[in-house]
Amino acid sequence: MPELINANPTIYTPSKKSHRVITPEEEDENIEDKIDSREVFDLIRSISDPEHPLTLEELNVTQLEHVTVDDNNDRIVIEFTPTIPHCSMATLIGLCIRVRLLRSLPERFKVDINVRKGTHQSEQAVNKQLNDKERVAAALENTHLLEVVNQCLTTANARGNIDK
Repeated sequence: MPELINANPTIYTPSKKSHRVITPEEEDENIEDKIDSREVFDLIRSISDPEHPLTLEELNVTQLEHVTVDDNNDRIVIEFTPTIPHCSMATLIGLCIRVRLLRSLPERFKVDINVRKGTHQSEQAVNKQLNDKERVAAALENTHLLEVVNQCLTTANARGNIDK
């Protein structure tokens, strides 16, 4: 097995208030409800880290406070924090987040995914890759890379966060 980039990551326990309580109104298909930050966070929180058998939430890579949704203007901004400043998995993690949202949200949304400012030595390069449609499309044409992304998302599905 190849050497891990971050062999001993800090593991965080999700707070009890981080879990959404679904109301009867949200279950009612006849009522139009807006997409909010909590709903988007719930889609990405259980994505598996590509290097560890842990979720992005458990590694504190994703946080509810770093998800912004403007449903009226069809805009979502997500910031994530790599576990270490030189994490070579940052682009892959961002790609997993993008694919989860592409598969789960209405097409009307413009989604920006960024490394949180000051948390990665190559944040500008990673952000450029993650928000360039052509680069994302090219990455998803790579069979091996798509397999890794799907594995990260499949284990998230096994935790009960299944794409709709």
